[in-house]
Amino acid sequence: MTLFRLYLALEWILMRLPRRIRKAFFIFLGDAAYHFDPKHRRVIAQNVHFTLGDVGNAELRRIGRYCYRNLMLSALQIMENRRNTRDDLALHVTFQGRAYVDNALASGRKIVFISAHYGNWELGATALGALITPTHAAYKALSNPHFDRYLLESRSKLGMRMVEKHGAIKQMTRAIKNGESISFLIDQNTSKREGIEVEFFGRKARQSAAPAYLARKYDALIIPIFIDTQDEEHYVITFEPPLEVAHTDNAERDVHETTQALSDLIERIIRREPKFWFWCHRRFKSEHPKLYKAS
Repeated sequence: MTLFRLYLALEWILMRLPRRIRKAFFIFLGDAAYHFDPKHRRVIAQNVHFTLGDVGNAELRRIGRYCYRNLMLSALQIMENRRNTRDDLALHVTFQGRAYVDNALASGRKIVFISAHYGNWELGATALGALITPTHAAYKALSNPHFDRYLLESRSKLGMRMVEKHGAIKQMTRAIKNGESISFLIDQNTSKREGIEVEFFGRKARQSAAPAYLARKYDALIIPIFIDTQDEEHYVITFEPPLEVAHTDNAERDVHETTQALSDLIERIIRREPKFWFWCHRRFKSEHPKLYKAS
């Protein structure tokens, strides 16, 4: 409780300062974390070398430093979202490919959005719910109940409906059956029980098949969404072309092929600009546990 109160005091101070100062403070925290967190720097290096090969020390540092910076900018977004209005969000985002969503909604199609921890995912998810369409999203509850309620308040203020990870599929199923949109971040490692095997950067990995499974069962479109920026003030949220899940007599194959297609898409997005991805996560832990043995 004491730590949470200190955080609220810091928030009170920061939110009364100009945004450029808040932003500079969080960027400073990201730079400091990069220098004083060798454990996760090793994870970043292991992931980069495992997927992109020998990119050189300068590129590795660029990717690693921005990973921390992006994480801190997403944390700042959580703080600001508690006070942001829809008009505030609209000042910072533009949409590309919005017609894919508008056409689906106009025709009455159900939508399963998928994305990755890429760019400012907190802004992307909030803007989706606030400016495009409300959506149900799964999340993992924090161990500290005070911070957990804080996070839920930030994320659910403007249209996101948060569903705790345990039992999420049941609630997601209820939502999509009622014609409501649902969304998943699917770029993190899963256990063998929770995910299926895919190829990711030419390596075996585990990925959630829930988006493909639910889209197939309830005849929904899968619409990928990603966010990036050139100046960290103005963000572009891009909707990729929708994916239709096949309905053959082999449901398992249909789900696996779509899940693999989504993995391939995320890989293409990351390769286009690697620095925006969340490299400090042990993405390949389930299939390649020895990769992180020294971490």
